[in-house]
Amino acid sequence: MESHLLTSSSSLLYSSSATAGSSAFNHVKPHCSIISSFPVCGKWKIGAQRVCSVKAMAASPGAQSHGQVPNKEAKLWGGRFEESVTDIVEKFTESISFDKELYKHDIMGSKAHASMLAAQGLMSASDRDSIVQGLDEIQKKIEGGEFVWRTDREDVHMNIEAALIDMIGEPAKKLHTARSRNDQVLTDFRLWCRDAIDRILASVKHLQVALLTLALKNEGLIVPGYTHLQRAQPVLLSHLLLAFVEQLDRDAGRLLDCRTRMNFSPLGACALAGTGLPIDRFMTSDSLGFTAPMRNSCNFHDSIDAVSDRDFVLEFLSANAIIGIHLSRLGEEWVLWASEEFGFITPSDSVSTGSSIMPQKKNPDPMELVRGKSARVVGDLVTLLTLCKGLPLAYNRDLQEDKEPVFDSVKTIVGMLEVSAEFAQNITFNKQRIEKALPAGYLDATTLADYLVKKGVPFRTSHDVAGRSVALCVAKGCQLQGLSLDEFRSISPVIDDDVYGYLGVENAIKNFSSYGSTGSAPVSDQLEYWVARLEIGTK
Repeated sequence: MESHLLTSSSSLLYSSSATAGSSAFNHVKPHCSIISSFPVCGKWKIGAQRVCSVKAMAASPGAQSHGQVPNKEAKLWGGRFEESVTDIVEKFTESISFDKELYKHDIMGSKAHASMLAAQGLMSASDRDSIVQGLDEIQKKIEGGEFVWRTDREDVHMNIEAALIDMIGEPAKKLHTARSRNDQVLTDFRLWCRDAIDRILASVKHLQVALLTLALKNEGLIVPGYTHLQRAQPVLLSHLLLAFVEQLDRDAGRLLDCRTRMNFSPLGACALAGTGLPIDRFMTSDSLGFTAPMRNSCNFHDSIDAVSDRDFVLEFLSANAIIGIHLSRLGEEWVLWASEEFGFITPSDSVSTGSSIMPQKKNPDPMELVRGKSARVVGDLVTLLTLCKGLPLAYNRDLQEDKEPVFDSVKTIVGMLEVSAEFAQNITFNKQRIEKALPAGYLDATTLADYLVKKGVPFRTSHDVAGRSVALCVAKGCQLQGLSLDEFRSISPVIDDDVYGYLGVENAIKNFSSYGSTGSAPVSDQLEYWVARLEIGTK
């Protein structure tokens, strides 16, 4: 058994050397200290000698130099380093595989920074022009699919800067003056998130318009309203659909608030504490459309918060998560209503799927996936909260992990909004099925209680009278409007024949009159408000 373990260990060491380009054992003196705890007798002793031999071989003149691969270039930050990182470390720490998404915003920030440096006399106008022209060319190559993203250049910033140096030479090396990757990535990320919010806001409005159009198309249609998933009161379908429009409006408000707080520039904050060079952070802030440079303790040169802040990301993902929950609730509503048990809506074939085994099935899969994908958006938020919870000031490499959850959250939420709007545009409400379903559940019971309140009866007493009236209906197998006046008066002598103007779902709807209620007049006002707010028919 010992011999087997030793052989496996030795093989693993050889394997590691081969897969990592021999980097794991290069430049290591041939001694055995790393296994000094092993027994030095029998087969174990032999094993120790074999490991020493591996080390000695790796240190021989013919071995490949540490961490080097063909054409691997020195890092732009590598001045104080004598060795390059190993392939394993490089692969683990790279972010170019996902942060290349930021290329456009990185180029925007670099152009603004170069213009400011020139204006402050920190580079010449000709160097600025060369940099700007070079960045334009790089952007064209990226968008034309001609740009080669290199892992050994780590991230989007290094890839673009190194490519610029390759293209225009020495002037490009001035671009990083009074700037660190810490403030550079935050600038890029804030610009990207700002644009993403604008994209989401457009999708939110698109869904609001789809729901409002559906409400207008079905104006006057009464449906059962539910609490605890039990029949409660009659409501106008338009009123129900506008509830989701209102939720989306709050979502838009949260995004706009987030955008306002997000829209401050960290550019020029550098790695941690600002710079002694005479830069103009207000100039770069203005040119990038920010409200102002970020400040810390009211001192624009004290920049710890600028490079470590991720509140704007947490707030953004929180807003997205709430949108996801709202869309999940809409999805649940429509999945239930599309079931045979409800049968209130029929999705068109264009937004439905079938079963591979049951030929009769027609499933509202898009809304089931909307309901399911909300978990991803919530998960993205939890990932960021957990990432940030124990970090000391200021920047830490952990924060590299903030990009992918944000990219995923935005992609997912935009998809959820778009497919929900598509679904809304491709469903019909089954009016006959809904009308047949309305009598069940005594939806007008609360309206009867309101009737008694208008007669001067205290609400608690009215509630009791309405409850006993429903109990009598259950015993008789009839609706409230099916009780005779004498039967009503046997429960409460206050009831008169005008009670029948309050009973039945149509009368119940007519008697709703409070602001924002489901009455015909209040809902008509709500529809008019949203038609004007969303500019329906004005374009």
